[in-house]
Amino acid sequence: MAGGRGERLMPLTRDRAKPAVPFGGIYRLADLTLSNCINSQLYKIIVLPQYKSQSLTDHLEDGWNIFNQKLGHFLKIVPPQQRISGDWYRGTADSIRQNLYLIEQTRPRHVLILSGDHVYKMDYSRFLQYHLEKEADLSIALSELGKEMAPQVGVADVDEDYRIHGFQEKPKENPKTIPGDPSRVLASMGIYLFRTDILVDALKSNNKDDFGKDIIPYLIPKSRVYAYPFQQQNAIEDYVYVTLENSERRLRLEPRTHDSSYWRDVGTLDAYWNANMDLTGLNPSFNLYGRNWPIHTYQLPAPPAKFVFSNERPESFRVGKALDSIVAPGSIISGIVRNSVISYYVVIRSWATVEESVIMNGAVVGRHCKIKKAIIDKHNVIPSHTEIGYNPDEDRKRFTVTPRGIVVVPKGYFK
Repeated sequence: MAGGRGERLMPLTRDRAKPAVPFGGIYRLADLTLSNCINSQLYKIIVLPQYKSQSLTDHLEDGWNIFNQKLGHFLKIVPPQQRISGDWYRGTADSIRQNLYLIEQTRPRHVLILSGDHVYKMDYSRFLQYHLEKEADLSIALSELGKEMAPQVGVADVDEDYRIHGFQEKPKENPKTIPGDPSRVLASMGIYLFRTDILVDALKSNNKDDFGKDIIPYLIPKSRVYAYPFQQQNAIEDYVYVTLENSERRLRLEPRTHDSSYWRDVGTLDAYWNANMDLTGLNPSFNLYGRNWPIHTYQLPAPPAKFVFSNERPESFRVGKALDSIVAPGSIISGIVRNSVISYYVVIRSWATVEESVIMNGAVVGRHCKIKKAIIDKHNVIPSHTEIGYNPDEDRKRFTVTPRGIVVVPKGYFK
């Protein structure tokens, strides 16, 4: 499901759907879910876009044309077609209902329904194994969150066997907590694994539009609905460098605890900024550099990133460097970058500093600029000596400033 409007991510979603928002320098959010599919050996994928989908469609056509139709593999991009009514997709369940004919054509035993705008790694084959062991009609992936987060998520009421007996959509008070842990709840990740016949029957016999509000509560009393505790069951192994007792560094396969338990719904600007910052640092919470679980995407044919150093004239000594940062190809760094994510073809000019920021494609940061805790969308040429992120009152006069104080500069603000 990739039709999200992403209103809380405005202005980043002013001209693009939420799953098409750039992430991690070279990716789009949808790449993470699609990579989970490929790495889990799932090769029959239908993408359902809707809101301002051209950017996402272009990206998928350029970077995900990797499927072998002779083997029955496919990635189909299916916008709303109004096949059963004159409506666009009215909700998550309705988007599937309007495309049941595609499921019936393919005739799978199970259907995995995913959101295209979350940051996580997940082995869906383990999810399927769990689903089969439980003889479940529907399994829902759930993440452990603090009880205070309950008003923002769907919360499952489970027994000791993790069978779901109730489901609360964004409860404002008295949420059902994890058995034996009154401080935490099991929150829906928007990941559903259905027996196909159960899904088809539920959607045909129920005209409601949303899985969390409507379809799941409808199925719980009459079907075997189970929770998949993500942090407990998910396990990603990857090749990482380890230091042995003799100080030798060696590449070997090890469980990745951080990656296996990491899941973020980047539905707000603060959450989006946090997730990007989680990619930086010595031991990132979410690691892009694994070899066993790669994140696939369309990569521009850009040259390597360049870092400028010049001391030809003592009065104009300059050094370009990036510390604890991700820098995409095509970028030229003449200033100082710290704890930041830099996308394709970004230019950081001499004597500028960029800290704890996300800079998107083609942006130029002028000389002597100071940028801190900011998200700079693409096609911005920031004039020399500009300061962003140092004076909240002044920033609010021109830009969106989040509750955490992150300054968001929309696409093309600085011409």
